[in-house]
Amino acid sequence: MKPDIKTAVATLFFVAAQLSNAADAPWPTFTDVTEAAGIKFKHNLGDVEMTNIVEATGPGCCIFDYDNDGYMDIYFVNGRWHPDISENRGRALKGTLKNALYHNNRDGTFTDVTDKAGVGGYDDSYGMSASSADYDNDGFADLFVCNYGESILYHNNGNGTFTNVTDKAGLTSPGWALAGIWLDYNGDGLMDLYVVHYLEYDKGAFQRTGAYYKADNFPGPLSYPGQSNRLYRNNGDGTFTDVTKEAGLWNPSGRGMSAVACDFNGDGHPDIFVTNDAGANNLWINDGKGHFTDKAVEMGVAFGEGGQGVSHMGPFVADLDRNGLLDVLVPDMRYGSLYRQVRPGFFMDTSSQSGMAVMCGQYAGWGGLLCDFDNDGYPDLFVANGDPHHLYIQESVIARNDGKGRFIDMADVSGDYFKKKFVGRGAAFADFNNDGSIDILVNTINGPPHLLHNNGNNQNWLKVVPVRKDTGAIALGGTVTVKVSGMTMLQPVIGVNGYLTSSDPRPNFGLGKALHAESVEILWPDGQKTTLRNVEANQILKVKQGDAK
Repeated sequence: MKPDIKTAVATLFFVAAQLSNAADAPWPTFTDVTEAAGIKFKHNLGDVEMTNIVEATGPGCCIFDYDNDGYMDIYFVNGRWHPDISENRGRALKGTLKNALYHNNRDGTFTDVTDKAGVGGYDDSYGMSASSADYDNDGFADLFVCNYGESILYHNNGNGTFTNVTDKAGLTSPGWALAGIWLDYNGDGLMDLYVVHYLEYDKGAFQRTGAYYKADNFPGPLSYPGQSNRLYRNNGDGTFTDVTKEAGLWNPSGRGMSAVACDFNGDGHPDIFVTNDAGANNLWINDGKGHFTDKAVEMGVAFGEGGQGVSHMGPFVADLDRNGLLDVLVPDMRYGSLYRQVRPGFFMDTSSQSGMAVMCGQYAGWGGLLCDFDNDGYPDLFVANGDPHHLYIQESVIARNDGKGRFIDMADVSGDYFKKKFVGRGAAFADFNNDGSIDILVNTINGPPHLLHNNGNNQNWLKVVPVRKDTGAIALGGTVTVKVSGMTMLQPVIGVNGYLTSSDPRPNFGLGKALHAESVEILWPDGQKTTLRNVEANQILKVKQGDAK
């Protein structure tokens, strides 16, 4: 049956009008400033080519303020030559690769301080991701590095150096660790750690049998047994205890790709959303008594839009439609999933209705972000793409949230970076120069990262930094709600959000043309609330719990 001509023409005019409206709205461009910023780090496979699922999975990064100067620093993880993973042809790379810590100089440049800080990583562990939290409540952000091989806990000494305390802390976390998510699951004021494990890699044994499709280059995740993620309770004395089974989180069939921890059902307790590769996701609901129950199926986030268990990557949470409920973006190798929480405790996959599926369907998506890049009050979309089995390059996706449930493709007007292709993986965000505009950091396989500076758009903004009264550290696990111009905007205070990355934890709110926010409400991790009225725009608002000022 031939399409109706009038309908087709009307559709074209409708799409053109949408694009025109998006182009007329104040939208920023992004400039790749990696080289100008002094970032010389380059990810390396630790091998001469990508030949297995381990090499294809990473990398990510961690954005955190390790020296408490108010500016975000960057930690990159690297690959290594590893006997379980790499071919003999790459042996010359053994012992030559390391992770990197870059200090933000507060002038648009960064300095490599890896050796001084002592955070280069292990020579025999293949880097996947990193995350940060003040686990010992001394006021300084510590660093957890996830590896194939032994993971690492670095204690921040407060003087620009770190100490490896992994063995003392009991956090070697056996298995292939992809992500470390910090949360206070039991409300004792101490940050606990949930480590996401992927699968049991067999050192290439199955691959060598030839029992796989040559076109795919190497076997996929279902060719290997899964692994359970693990929850480690912070004992308050510098050590951790594995409480996975007693907390109800043991799941040996999972193939976790990443996770995010925040309060999804509004009961004041942090829950855990886990994305699994080629299987059902988990949404572990915290009962507040130290036990979790998987509610993913009944809450509508276990599967993709067609009811299938797809190749889900990392989850990213945000309140997309400003209804006071958290939604979840999950890129994958097809169209991606956009779970909107349409009422408390129930989600719908709206990837098709939002227009995201059309933009993402031609790519393999990995690192996804929902950030308000134009500061109009609505979170926009970014997805880093790259082939899962080969070093085949793909464009990134960037789209504007029109505030009516749709994303408008903005790649053509967002800068030269979006006209080029890369083998993208983890994507993180931060306001590196504290100007109120959100920048993007994209990690690539076997190549340099890309720091995309947001050139701004003259829209107003407000950054809220809630800090703990006892340590002065940012209050991870809290929630900030801002009301402006009839809009209610909610953001959780978290670091790990997205695929293998930890981003700027300071909630940043676009206020559009408003010069004041009507109110700022902070829900602290212990359940207390702080409410401020008539707050001026265009400032970094640091609020200490219990401070009347």
